[in-house]
Amino acid sequence: MKITRQKHAKKHLGFFRNNFGVREPYQILLDGTFCQAALRGRIQLREQLPRYLMGETQLCTTRCVLKELETLGKDLYGAKLIAQKSQVRNCPHFKNPVSGSECLLSMVEEGNPHHYFVATQDQNLSMKVKKKPGVPLMFIIQNTIVLDKPSPKTIAFVKAVESGQLVSVHEKQSIKQLKEEKGLVKNPEQRRRKKHKKADLCQLANAHCPLPDVVRKMPSVPFSYRNGANHLNLSTGSRC
Repeated sequence: MKITRQKHAKKHLGFFRNNFGVREPYQILLDGTFCQAALRGRIQLREQLPRYLMGETQLCTTRCVLKELETLGKDLYGAKLIAQKSQVRNCPHFKNPVSGSECLLSMVEEGNPHHYFVATQDQNLSMKVKKKPGVPLMFIIQNTIVLDKPSPKTIAFVKAVESGQLVSVHEKQSIKQLKEEKGLVKNPEQRRRKKHKKADLCQLANAHCPLPDVVRKMPSVPFSYRNGANHLNLSTGSRC
């Protein structure tokens, strides 16, 4: 049974790796329900996940998940301890925390560019994750970790990419990287460096080449026109 599970996991991982650029270390986003199920099943996530996925893993969570576990009280104290030992990823809800499920969904928006896995026992969250192409889903059943097969939405997206109707996020990132390497697209950091360098050169030039005294001492006076011409006396700064 264990060998069969690992074969399925290997097959599913190969699908996500080839079509969405998923790579090691696999970043597993945990919610409170998954941590609670691991605690009840006495599953050592740090030991069993790398063996099951046959690769290096990183256990991750968000501040919103931790905040939610704190508010739920003593019943989920053990789950909170598991989540606290995970790496905390920055989410867009620093000032206004949201529910754990809503936060995890926001972490896999826009094509899941960070290649997160979502680990949850929440059926509602699982259904929403399956509607997002390219997001691997994990859960625990009968005290066993399972990597779910690619969802119909994910498979349909891959078929659309293969037929040329869509471009995957992984391909977009590869194209952008190639353009930057070829110099077709300027890196924003390089632009900022050039601006700073140009400003420094201007300051240096002004320091070594001061303006003439006659220009520095020239008063700022309004223009006056006489006979259709504007006359300026540089020695007095007056107009005649």
